[in-house]
Amino acid sequence: MGATTIGALVGAAIDGMSGDDGVGDGAIVGAVTANVLKLVLPLAITYAVGWAVLRGAGELKDRVFGEVQ
Repeated sequence: MGATTIGALVGAAIDGMSGDDGVGDGAIVGAVTANVLKLVLPLAITYAVGWAVLRGAGELKDRVFGEVQ
């Protein structure tokens, strides 16, 4: 199952737990949330890894060559 389908199922289940019979807005919100997370999560992880690598490279340079004032 895709993330969108799982998000829709979880959203519908949460919507159904509230006892609200009707439109099924929870499925729509769940599907949209899953799609947003599919886009944002990899970007955030990539940014964090890049930041850590740059920070580590700067620290390594300071250890090898000494800190530049």
